[in-house]
Amino acid sequence: MPIRLLSNEVASQIAAGEVVERPSSVVKELLENSLDAGAKNISVAIEDAGKVLIEVADDGTGIPADELELATSRHATSKLFRSDDLFHIKTLGFRGEALASIGSVSQMMMTSRVESAKEGARIKIEGGIASKIEKVGAPVGTVVRVEHLFYNVPARLKFLKTDVTERRAIDSLVTRYALAYPDVRFKVTDGKQVTLQTAGDGDRRAILAALYGVDVAKQMLEVMSDEESFKLSGFISPTSLTRSNRREITFFINGRWVQDSALNAALLQAYHTLLMVGRYPLTTLFLEISPEDVDVNVHPTKAEVRFRSQDKIFSFVQRSVRKALLAYTPVPTVSPQLWGLRYVPQSEPREIGIDWSMAHDQTADDRPQTEESHQQSAVSGQESLNTNVPLLRLIGQIGATYIVAEGPDGLYLIDQHAAHERVLFEKLMAQHDNKNIPSQSLLSPEVITFPPQSAKALTEQLPALNHFGFEVEEFGTNTFQVRAMPVLFSGGDPALALKALVEDFEEDESPLQTEIEAKIAGRVCKRLAVKAGQVLTSEEQRSLLNDLEACQNPRTCPHGRPTMIHLSVDMLEKQFGRKGAR
Repeated sequence: MPIRLLSNEVASQIAAGEVVERPSSVVKELLENSLDAGAKNISVAIEDAGKVLIEVADDGTGIPADELELATSRHATSKLFRSDDLFHIKTLGFRGEALASIGSVSQMMMTSRVESAKEGARIKIEGGIASKIEKVGAPVGTVVRVEHLFYNVPARLKFLKTDVTERRAIDSLVTRYALAYPDVRFKVTDGKQVTLQTAGDGDRRAILAALYGVDVAKQMLEVMSDEESFKLSGFISPTSLTRSNRREITFFINGRWVQDSALNAALLQAYHTLLMVGRYPLTTLFLEISPEDVDVNVHPTKAEVRFRSQDKIFSFVQRSVRKALLAYTPVPTVSPQLWGLRYVPQSEPREIGIDWSMAHDQTADDRPQTEESHQQSAVSGQESLNTNVPLLRLIGQIGATYIVAEGPDGLYLIDQHAAHERVLFEKLMAQHDNKNIPSQSLLSPEVITFPPQSAKALTEQLPALNHFGFEVEEFGTNTFQVRAMPVLFSGGDPALALKALVEDFEEDESPLQTEIEAKIAGRVCKRLAVKAGQVLTSEEQRSLLNDLEACQNPRTCPHGRPTMIHLSVDMLEKQFGRKGAR
């Protein structure tokens, strides 16, 4: 085949494949252009998850009319002049590809006006082909309107994820930049609904309150560290406030949002031994270093970076976060019952110390769950082997976590959290099958605020949640009010259950259809079941055993984790050397 040059149209679409991956990529590039232009007010409007419309308006410096067409051309930028500037980048954009790439795969219209001009200018680009510039009335700043994204490359549309996921990506992006630039007023509208609005008064903690609620914002720990040419600031969560994934770990370097595995590793190393396995902190950190020490020209999306001294930066971040954690975290006290004679094998000398075997580092409900175990969502009536449990005689509770019981064939150790989770699940599903889930109104409604992306995930599942006896309704922007909950969970914390549900909903890329009700039931029961470390009275222990014996699938919790361990009489005799003894 002969070698030939690609047409400008094809070359632009190839470049767009690297820069414009999804609707949130368009929002990111336009946001960064607005911030580079010194905007103090940025408005983002989307429709149909950004596939039909993305509009970003700002009050920045604007683009002169005679440069408007050039601004939409490939490799046209005002931020670089010579190759040496690549090693001193102080702006968010610099490659000169964004506007040309967006215009090649959409119907784009850009209107701009500089302060010295009496009128603005407008240019339209459709599939990479620009129209003539026209004069229009416009305020100082720039408005970029992107319609019908990927209309001329329908194959790209098929690779987009669900509307919920794409909207979540846009909301997550804008909230991160709102935290990074608290002096800028951001506004996001989805259709006619305002999903995010910040004051632009420079108060990051106020933005945290708007995103995550006042309670979370109050708990966040401030980080301020300055060492040599490095500076770290922002907020981290205490060890009591965690998430089930890394999605809320955010790093900005010199005002640019980056995704760097070394920085994430440094952060998690700072939390080492302080968090449960499978739990991650909620953090928003801003690292300022010399532009010469970081290379941002690694990938067209500019989300990946390389450091000149990665080990130094890793150590600096780890020390700074650890120092802040220890400064705010009180020294734990040890119960006097933990002091005693620690058992060691006879070959080793006995010593007096803390019997750490009585403590437990990990609560039962926070142990890591594999993807396979989540997919094994147990539905009432599911068949399993050897599900029957014999009548058990209560002996007592050990470690405030396990119930000891005697059966006709040996000893049983029951995990109280997993067992109670199974009991609640089967009772709730039985009420659901009978279409009779009694609900109890709360004395005072619980009001909970979520980030925009989490609020959308919860809104999608409100009908199913209300079907299970919860009465949850929207109560303002990204805010919900819990007015009632099932009688079965009376006394439980509705806010805790709702937050846990949102975390799990965000893990799913697509809504669950056939299993959504069983999934919701399992999630709610997991959060409202008794916890490991909770002391139960003898009556409560005996009641839990009786309820577990009545379950159809008493051997596992709804997520597939065992509820009990059986130590047979035969095994006990072997362990004590009684088997076959003369």
